[in-house]
Amino acid sequence: MILTTTDFVAGKEIKETIGLVQGNTIQAKSIGKDVKAGFRHIAGGEIKEYTQLLAEAREIALQRMEEKAEKMNADAVINLRFMTAAIMGGAAEILAYGTAVKLK
Repeated sequence: MILTTTDFVAGKEIKETIGLVQGNTIQAKSIGKDVKAGFRHIAGGEIKEYTQLLAEAREIALQRMEEKAEKMNADAVINLRFMTAAIMGGAAEILAYGTAVKLK
């Protein structure tokens, strides 16, 4: 499966636009890691617990989107984008979305 943020696949021609595909997840850290992150917030610097949380969530959302594209028999997902939203303290949603296409 080809995944790209562009509206084309270099060297390929789009034969058919299948439609929107998306995958999402809502992730939260444990209370212990949330407390640890709170101390880092006070002291300043990178909050590594949340960096890791978002990286893991992004991979899950991307995988779910790709699985949906495969079920639609897509060859690629173009215009891939990510969106995030805070759901509550210590929890965030990541949405991966794009356009599933068939290539020539």
